[in-house]
Amino acid sequence: MPLTLAALGEEYIIKRIGGNAEVRTHLQNLGFVPGGAVTVVSSMGGNLIVNVKGARIAVSKEMAQKIMI
Repeated sequence: MPLTLAALGEEYIIKRIGGNAEVRTHLQNLGFVPGGAVTVVSSMGGNLIVNVKGARIAVSKEMAQKIMI
């Protein structure tokens, strides 16, 4: 399921990253790698604040749709 459907405060394991090569590279540079843990901290209008690799990162709804958990 995409990251946009994740429950707040639950830790999930990233299964795969979708999108074109540029999008995948950008997300991997932010720490979104398959096998990594991600937790949704907050959701505002579909945009998410997530905790990944000990850092809080804001991701748009469109980017979050490409992260499969």
